[in-house]
Amino acid sequence: MMAPGRTFVEAVTRAARRCMMRRMGDDIEDLTVRARRVRERILDVVYESGSGHVGGALSEVDILVALYFRALRVDPARPNWFERDRFVLSKGHGGLGLAVVLAERGFVKDDDLRAFGESGHAIGMHLDRRRVAGVEASTGSLGHGLGVAVGMALGAKLQKTKSRTVCLLSDGECYEGSTWEAAMAAPALGLSRLVAVIDRNRLTMDGDTEDEVPLEPLADKWRAFGWRVLTCDGHDFRSLCPTLDRALAGKGTRPSVVIASTVKGKGVRFMESKVEWHYGSLDSQLHAQALASVRAQKRSKRGILRVLRGRA
Repeated sequence: MMAPGRTFVEAVTRAARRCMMRRMGDDIEDLTVRARRVRERILDVVYESGSGHVGGALSEVDILVALYFRALRVDPARPNWFERDRFVLSKGHGGLGLAVVLAERGFVKDDDLRAFGESGHAIGMHLDRRRVAGVEASTGSLGHGLGVAVGMALGAKLQKTKSRTVCLLSDGECYEGSTWEAAMAAPALGLSRLVAVIDRNRLTMDGDTEDEVPLEPLADKWRAFGWRVLTCDGHDFRSLCPTLDRALAGKGTRPSVVIASTVKGKGVRFMESKVEWHYGSLDSQLHAQALASVRAQKRSKRGILRVLRGRA
């Protein structure tokens, strides 16, 4: 029975809202658990392989998880499906994080991941599209990925497919002239189904971006080049997921860029925002400490739903 003064439409709206919050809570919990597992596996790979670009891999985890487990239309059973979305990892040194996510998603076998970085093995520090399923472009030289993504997006537009193209850049790549050449071309070509995501952890291998050649105001620069600019917390799925949804909707004629605020080394207290963990190795003691730090950040499903209700 409806409460006095409440219309049928209001009751239906409230019920739909509660259902949406439950679904969102389940979705966020699933993504949170997945991201924690990915971080643990990244640390395992670095420990077992001897070294890796661990800081940047940890900062990109939540972005990759939101893409591969929620946003992107991809199928491990059909890696070359013509209508699939394309993902380009322009920050090629983040291949460690992408390799783990691809393993979690079913593109890469666990046994292959265990041999990460071994001489002659398919999965190395920078992923090779000819040897690793699910990898759309071989990257590593910074600043090249967005140009490749522009080409993919243009091809999809000319072929009138439904596929979308996403390119993940490091903020350090915004120092590269080739990045801005591609950024200038994309709006002129009307590539509304192209999305750039910037992993804005504010650290290059040399230090804070704002202590070197300042990138700010970064959002204004992208707007000046004709992009639709969206910003979010790159570690909060409640902020990240809806922002990616808006960007991938492809409305209008302009490409979209998501500037995601992140923390280098996210999840491991002694690595967070530390430039020395751009690349590093873990002995058994540091490995155990790092895993303990990641596992200590576990959040309950009930707590997430309580936060969602409080914001509704």
